[in-house]
Amino acid sequence: MTPLVVGIDIGTSGARAVAMRQDFSIAGQSAVPLDRFGQNPRDPLIWWQAVQAALADLLSGIDRAAIRAVAVDGTSGTLLPVDIDGRPLAEPLMYNDKVDDADIPAMVAREAPAASAAHGATSGLAKALRFQHQPGIAAVLHQADWIAGNLSGRFGVSDENNALKTGYDVEARRWPDWIATTGMRMDLLPDVAEPGDVTGTLTAAAAELFGLPRDVVVVAGTTDGCASFLATGATAAGDGVTALGSSLTIKILSDRPISAPRFGIYSHRLGDVWLAGGASNSGGKVLAQHFPLARIIELSAIIDPTTETGLDYYPLGTAGERFPVADPALPPRLTPRPADDADYLKAMFEGMATIEALGYSRLAELGAPALTSIRSVGGGAANPVWSAIRQRKLGVAFLPALSDEAAAGTARLALKGASEAGLL
Repeated sequence: MTPLVVGIDIGTSGARAVAMRQDFSIAGQSAVPLDRFGQNPRDPLIWWQAVQAALADLLSGIDRAAIRAVAVDGTSGTLLPVDIDGRPLAEPLMYNDKVDDADIPAMVAREAPAASAAHGATSGLAKALRFQHQPGIAAVLHQADWIAGNLSGRFGVSDENNALKTGYDVEARRWPDWIATTGMRMDLLPDVAEPGDVTGTLTAAAAELFGLPRDVVVVAGTTDGCASFLATGATAAGDGVTALGSSLTIKILSDRPISAPRFGIYSHRLGDVWLAGGASNSGGKVLAQHFPLARIIELSAIIDPTTETGLDYYPLGTAGERFPVADPALPPRLTPRPADDADYLKAMFEGMATIEALGYSRLAELGAPALTSIRSVGGGAANPVWSAIRQRKLGVAFLPALSDEAAAGTARLALKGASEAGLL
């Protein structure tokens, strides 16, 4: 019997589950939309129903007795208050929700170090401060913590990646003293484990529900963003991953933490390496303002990626950039416009590739290692012309991403936990 582990991703629209072998190959996967169970994606009970359905679908096609470990990732900065038994006490505040009390982020700003990821009205700490007066509260948990708690029965444990925006000090590996000066009740904050560490085993109820062995271990997970990076197979300092979605996001593994608040950069800890990156306002959303997808595909077929247009574009949808240039007033630069649509699209591809290269250079200036390789994910990664232009601009090896499923990255953490527990 080949041992397997399971990674679970709970996102904004659904739950996904992946079963993985020791060689990182995928033995099975499933996906279930949240709206199958209701129209409120903020309802934790809907999250749990979607996870149950995704696991049931996955396990129906594999040997349940082969499962050794399970880990969960969730959206970064999504929090909810729970009672002593893990029951939600209020509707969660999602990753992009702002607290409705302006005094809370102002209080955090007064006490938190400038480099902390806890700044801002959408931070985990701001939400924890908002929830801490809820009657009957026993803990504030991140989304992944709560799902994992339903598996292990432990509703008081988190991981270093999810805890980062709640103020956790990933270098010292503890909740820092300054958090208490904001008025936060420290007893409500969860214990924090390293991603990939075993935090418990399935409860008898969870084992029976899913038909799994009682000794399956539950492993500390991560955020959805970190999980997506891990899924690509990037493991060494200097490995970069570019996400070519509606925005242009770059991340690199570093041998040291990188912090640059003005660029919105902070570092997640992954064992002995650090994951740092930034997001530009350029990307696929800008392309879509000018061409429908079918036209982009049509024009790409006649573009020669080995030559330059000579145009110096900075493609933005509206004024304002956050990374690699921190300028809220930076105007889009998309002129002069050539008469040929193919040249216009090519110049936008070139501009975005230049932004990408500048982003990795900026990270190096801030202390990250030099870029050695790139793996690409997102819809834009499927465009060979854009990829060729990017490779010419960046001058490093382009490697295939093993997966772009966050659940596959979380399964890698489950493999780590199962291996260290001697279960593989």
